[in-house]
Amino acid sequence: MTFWIAVLLGTVQGLFMFLPVSSTAHLVLTQHWLIGRGADLPPPDSAEMILFDLVVHVGTLISIVIVFRRSLYRFTAGCLHGVRDLLQRPSALPLPLRLLLLLALSVLATGVIGITFKLFFEGIFARPWAVAITMACTGALLWITDRLPPRPLGLRQIGPRTALVIGMAQGLALMPGISRSGITIAASLLLGLKRRWAAEYSFFLAIPTILAATLVQALELQAAGGATRIDGVALFTGFVVAAAVGTAALYLVVRLLYQARLRIFAWYLWLMAGLILLGVVPLSGY
Repeated sequence: MTFWIAVLLGTVQGLFMFLPVSSTAHLVLTQHWLIGRGADLPPPDSAEMILFDLVVHVGTLISIVIVFRRSLYRFTAGCLHGVRDLLQRPSALPLPLRLLLLLALSVLATGVIGITFKLFFEGIFARPWAVAITMACTGALLWITDRLPPRPLGLRQIGPRTALVIGMAQGLALMPGISRSGITIAASLLLGLKRRWAAEYSFFLAIPTILAATLVQALELQAAGGATRIDGVALFTGFVVAAAVGTAALYLVVRLLYQARLRIFAWYLWLMAGLILLGVVPLSGY
């Protein structure tokens, strides 16, 4: 993998990880496009490319830490203080610890959906019409939730039911064409969360989810015998670029979410769905 290919793939990952369109389909499509033009690149499902995908996904976690650094600091400090207070004087569960448990419940729900429907979700890659439908559905969700009136619920009103539904929605994002950020934010808004808390819960949830998925894929990679064709320079380049581009993309998404303007991405998703159905954007070979 050359330096510029690593830059391109890191850019695609960083950009589409946070824009409410499907990042998986775009990353794999870019890899196939490069291979089709003679690039010396391992197949997208090879151990080498799985390793690269892991690295750029972790790079996007840096973006979340940068954009939400103040909220993450308050949340982490609140959890530590909450544990200290509970040890000194057991009482009602502090809000940060309660939210931590709810995030864990969401991750568990995502895992159950992912494990249960893994083969079904992977099979969608072989059905272009199904990918077109999932992309169109993501666009419809963005359009609908942008038109919702101001939402009433704050962090204290998030309960186990809300956490489970958001986690299950995130599990559906394992399907190509379904955006993780798009569907979790949409689910949060439909459940009544204010836009700020919908954003923070969605992107805080991404941290343990991506780490867990990375661990699972890393174990699968190790079982496959590791990777040798992609050098450390390409991996580092992809990581840095994904983090930098992801930070800019996340700032943009958060701003548009607060202004209820995410529906602009619906037009892009509907266009891509139409191009897939017409065969202009081929998905064969995934």
